[in-house]
Amino acid sequence: MKSQEAPKSKSNSPGVRLGLSVPADLQPKVQKLQLAIARRAHELFEARGREHGHDLDDWLQAKSELLCPVSVAMSESKDHVSVRATVAGFDQSEIEVSVEPSCITIVGKKKERTEKTEPGASERSGSHPDQIMEVIDLASEVAPELAIAEWQAGELSFELPTVPKKTIESAA
Repeated sequence: MKSQEAPKSKSNSPGVRLGLSVPADLQPKVQKLQLAIARRAHELFEARGREHGHDLDDWLQAKSELLCPVSVAMSESKDHVSVRATVAGFDQSEIEVSVEPSCITIVGKKKERTEKTEPGASERSGSHPDQIMEVIDLASEVAPELAIAEWQAGELSFELPTVPKKTIESAA
């Protein structure tokens, strides 16, 4: 009998295990980004002549101007949650992640990169967003201390064991 090979992943190289940050350490970065989005949304509101009723549109536009999009896919089984987040264009050293019982937080900022245009001259590459911030809410409670996070070729993967659901006992 012929043995079957496991399906090949996107890359033959193994993922790099990421160290998880303490959630409280990421909170100031998240707050700073949320404040920048709020300021930009307010600028859009004022540029429209302070017309009310477009706050969500302003927030989403500000977010798209300031942050790179993160694509997230999630699956859940009886005993664990798997999450994949695409963070294209970022290097593992530019990403910080934390896991809490009910959410994952991802923040990142690209290091300044320059492109040579002519001998002796350099130019900053584009005015595209150079940051990410994504808070992923989890449907089940997980055990952060058992979480595994890996980075491979622009994708973060998380394997999160769930916490067994407690049965509620009624008082007699």
